[in-house]
Formats: sequence, C-alpha cells, structure tokens
Amino acid sequence: MRGDGAPAPPYGAPARRPRPERRSTPISTAHLVVTLFAALANGFSGVGAVLRLPAILPGMARAGVPESWLVFPIGTLKLAGAAGLLLGLLGVPLIGPAAALGLALYFLCAIGVHVHARDFSAQFGLAIGFVALNTATLALALAS
Repeated sequence: MRGDGAPAPPYGAPARRPRPERRSTPISTAHLVVTLFAALANGFSGVGAVLRLPAILPGMARAGVPESWLVFPIGTLKLAGAAGLLLGLLGVPLIGPAAALGLALYFLCAIGVHVHARDFSAQFGLAIGFVALNTATLALALAS
C-alpha cells in the first residue's frame, strides 16, 4: 500500500502518477488587447459601412464597389467578424480564430479589388492595416 491508500503497483511496473487537474489556459495580455482592438476597429468599420458614412463612399466608388453592397455583404460581414472575435474572447471554442481568419481573408479580397481598380487611396492602406491586425489576432489566438 502506498501512503494514499491505493495498492502499490506490481514489482517492476512503473508507478502511475495522478493526472493533474486540467485548467483552461488563460489568454495572454497581448491576445486580449489585440483582439479587443481588432473587434473595436472591425466593428467601427462595419457600422460605418451599414450607416453609409459619407467619408467611405468616394473610396468605394473609386474601387468600383456598388453602394448597395455597403449594408450587405460588406457591413454585415465586418460586424459578424467583430462579434465572432468577442465571442472567442468569451470562450466559445474556435469562433475567435475563425472570425480572425474570415476578416483577414475579407480584407485580402478588398486589397485585390483596390488593386484591380488601380485605387491606391487611403482605404487601400486601411485594408492592408486590417489584414495585418486580423492576422496578428489569428496568430495570437492560435498561440493561446
């Protein structure tokens, strides 16, 4: 008998150690801060598209994006992605990384649309920043 009341293993057999209690891994501060910033930025961008803010209309027109697309699919996808990032922080499995991947792919497509239209305006630069932000969010989510 061992000290904990369990029988000793047979001679020569390796002793079994009790399994440590599994705990959920806390997310890093970097993951939390970057994901909150990404959710805020993507959410703001989505609200701007849904509300058809006048500041974004010229850039969309230069890129050849119809104004009718601002609410759906553009604004809706950005808002859904921002909500997914927040749900991921709340612990819903796989939603955060999936949202970050979806947003990164969305903005890669936006870059492609701007390049195709030869529009290298400020919105083109913002799309590059959003790709970087959402890719960083994805990397931190997968590392946590």
